[in-house]
Formats: sequence, C-alpha cells, structure tokens
Amino acid sequence: MGDESSEFEALRQFIRAVDPQHVLSIGNNVPMRRNPCMHKLKGVKCNSQGTSVTEIRLENLNLRGILDVDSLCKLPNLQYVSLARNQIRGTISNSIVHCTRLTYLNLRSNVLSGKIPKKALSKLKDLRRLDISDNHFTTNSPRSKEEFHPTSGNPNPPGNSWYKRYKFMIPLVVGIGFFLLFTYFAGRKAAKLAADREILKSLRDSPDKMPLPKIQEEEKPVENRSELVFFVEEHESFKLDDLLEATADLRNQTFCSSLYKVILKNNALYAVKRLKKLQVPFEEFGQTMRQIGNLKHPNILPLVGYNSSNEEKLLIYKFQTNGSLLNLLESYIEGKRDFPWRVRLSIARGIARGLAFIYQRSDECIPHGNLKLSNILLDENEEPLISEYGLSSFFDPKKGCVISSNGYTAPEKMLSEKGDVYSFGVILLELLTGKTVEGTGIDLPKWVTAMVKEEWTGEVFDKEVAKAAKEWAFPLLNIALKCVSASPTNRPTVAEVYERIEEVMHDNSNSSDCITECGAHQDNCCMLHSIIPETWDSPGSNY
Repeated sequence: MGDESSEFEALRQFIRAVDPQHVLSIGNNVPMRRNPCMHKLKGVKCNSQGTSVTEIRLENLNLRGILDVDSLCKLPNLQYVSLARNQIRGTISNSIVHCTRLTYLNLRSNVLSGKIPKKALSKLKDLRRLDISDNHFTTNSPRSKEEFHPTSGNPNPPGNSWYKRYKFMIPLVVGIGFFLLFTYFAGRKAAKLAADREILKSLRDSPDKMPLPKIQEEEKPVENRSELVFFVEEHESFKLDDLLEATADLRNQTFCSSLYKVILKNNALYAVKRLKKLQVPFEEFGQTMRQIGNLKHPNILPLVGYNSSNEEKLLIYKFQTNGSLLNLLESYIEGKRDFPWRVRLSIARGIARGLAFIYQRSDECIPHGNLKLSNILLDENEEPLISEYGLSSFFDPKKGCVISSNGYTAPEKMLSEKGDVYSFGVILLELLTGKTVEGTGIDLPKWVTAMVKEEWTGEVFDKEVAKAAKEWAFPLLNIALKCVSASPTNRPTVAEVYERIEEVMHDNSNSSDCITECGAHQDNCCMLHSIIPETWDSPGSNY
C-alpha cells in the first residue's frame, strides 16, 4: 500500500504541474485514495492488475503547465508518455534517467526549452521512440529520433526481421553519434580556450610598457590600463606574469564573459572572470572595483584583485572547490547526496545575511541584479558565498547579459533592492521545494502560489523539508511568497527579510528535538498543514 500511495502522490503532483488550469477537470475533486488506478483519470492507463500506472496519453488538450519530470519518473512502471500538441513549458531535466522502463516518449509541439539531456536519454535502454521536435530547445541536434521502423508508433519493438537482425547495432550507432558530438564540442572548446589564452597573454604588451613618441601622445590618446590591483594581504598577491603563465581551464562562457579555473605555479587556485566590451569609463570601473574589493563579509565572495584595460577586464577570486548551490541541489535531485533541512536553513540565513550587509553599508550601495543558484558558491564548510556582486551595473541590458526572463528576475526588470528581494524569494522557494529554476524554465513563484491557493500547501515542500515543516518551513514559505510579490511595493526590504529569518530561527531553536526525531518516529512527527497558518502581515503573526 505504501508504494501505491507514493505513486498516487507522484501522479497527482505531475498532473497539477502540467495542468494548473484544470483542463482535465480533476483539480481538488480527486478523492484521497491510495491506489492511483482507482481514480480512472483521463488519459491514464494502468497495468492489468490495476495497481500501477503504465501509460499517460494527454495529447492536444491545450495544457499550459510545467513538465515535472521529477514526479513523472516516480511512477515506477511507466512505459508510454505522450503529451504532444500542447503548450507545456519547462525543460527535460536529467531526472528523466529515472524513467527506467520508458519505451515511448512524445513531447512534440510544445514550448519546452533548455538543453536536451542527451546523456540521460541515452541511458534509457528500453526507449524505442523519442519525439521532441517542434519545441524551443537550445541545440542544433536532430529533435526527432526513431531508432526502429520509421512509420512505427508502437512502443513495442517490431517483430520484423530487420529489427531482429540489426537491433544489436542500435546502441553502437547511438554511442558513436554521442562520441562524435562530444569530440566536436570538445574541439571547439579547446580552440576557443587557446584563442582566449592568446588574448590573455597579449596583456603583456600593455601600452604602459611601450612608451610612445611625444608626437603620438599628443595626437592619439594612450590606452588606459592598470596593473593587477589587489585587495588582500601583500603575501597573497602575485604578478600579472604569474597569472598569464598559469594553467587555465575554461569553465563557463557567455556572450558577455568567460570564467577560468586558474592554477598558479605554487598550486594556488583562483577563478578568473574575463569581462568583454564593457561600456564603462576606466576610472568608473576602478572606483566600483575598489568599492567591491573593500566589502568584506563571510557570506560574500571576496574580490582578490582585478586588471583593467579599455577592451576587457579581469576579475580574480579564490576558487571554491565545493561548487555552487545549483550543483548541490542538482546532486540531491539526482540522488547523489543528501541535502538536510538544517543545511538549507543555514544557507538561506547566510544569503540573507550577506545581502543585508550589502544594503546596510550606504545609500550608494550597488544592487546585485543577478542572484541565482549558480551565483551562490559554497565554501569548505558549505556556507554560502554571494558571487558576481557588482557586475550587473556594467552590462548593457539590451544584450541580455543579466536582466532577462530567467526565472529569478522580478516582473519590473529593474536593477534595485526590491529586484534582489524577488530573486532571493525564488532561491528560498527552490530550497523549500527541492526544484531548480535555472535551466528548467519553471515559473516557481506561480506554481507555489497556485498550490497555496488550492490549499495544497503541504504538497509544495520537498521530502527533506517536510520533516520540519511545522517548525520553520511554513514561516519561511510566508517570507518567500512575500518576497516574490508581483508589485515591488509589496515586497519587504532586505533588512526586513533577514530580520524575519533570524526570528524564525530564534523562535524554533528550542523545537529541534521534534524535528530531529521526525524521520525515525513518524507518529510523533511535526505534521504538515494543508494551508499556511499565518501570512506575513496577519495580526499576531511572528513571521
């Protein structure tokens, strides 16, 4: 019965995500039965025993929700899925690898986006047909793949002699295809890395080392360039030549910047960010860097130093070997590590504390403007470090380097404190729900708000969070929902957010015993509520 109950919960979460407008007319009218096959839902078929879902066919129904792959792949016997010709958004996450029995997947003609998880899909050994054409994926690869007879829509392998004779070759062909794709992109990356290193080394020939004749100085202005400027102790500094002769590994690249992992000859690790074509005066950039470099706080990634020229800027940080909060959450989703509620709470508190420090410094503080999971790094103790601070003010919004509809950006798309509050609210929702916004396209504030309005608040929380929901998750959910208010005037300030989080931690510091034993003694566990008990502004609220 336990398996049937969890399968029903997974099916219900998937339907709620993909059909927020209740086109399927099941909404809150679905009775609370443990067996998912007892409800006889439209488009859902079960096995012959009537105990487990095997097929989901919801084609051409004008569904406008989010593809929740996590919930979908919690249906252990699912073999056939067709959601073709709808308006479903989101991405195909790497969690698709957990749909181990899937033989047929048709997502044709939707508005899915992001990258196609080729590696995860290639691990589905039983998958016979895949159609993801007519979407908005960011790839040049073919978007429809039929590994068997081209006209076959049957998820079962055809019984003809062609299949029997050549089926052993299919994995080989697919493997060769992925190998060729890998070598192609690896070659492009290596070529680009070599080019970037040449650009970096060209800094040696800076104009301040090549004096010009006086007549040239009068007719043509000399290019502005700084040596390395450091904000650390003298024994931690180094020369520009040391940086340029170091081993560099290109880790990430966008239209506006490149990020390198750099290893100096003394084995010191640094992250070097190269900013390209910034439309900012030389003196203004240096002034801003000094303001950022002098900002010292345990939850803000410190700027070690910088180098500036008219053409490009180099920013130097200590490399964080624990990666980002996005890496942590994705590893948890993929089952590679735990992500306990205590760690999540500590991370949320640390981010809020760092933001509060930024905004309490002065009235002339610089908004962050690009808060997201990948810009929250983790130190050796898994304490959060806010990275990328101060860079948003340099980029041209028209180039889409920062302010864009990336799931974290406030509706007004303004570089402001209230915009940062909105982004923090989304991060808080990710910690509570266990869902990632970055790379998935999910509108998490919209999804959570819909669940709350339908009085399914308890379904919002991730399983690790649910263990302690009564104690701190509901108060934090209230804070998050206030942060993601559509109107900036309805959002709290950063200082208010941090104060509320500290209050939640203080108020619940004596209730940890209940939370600690929740997993072992379910009967004594802190129970979830079906709705949020209080709102931020409700009379008598402590949240």
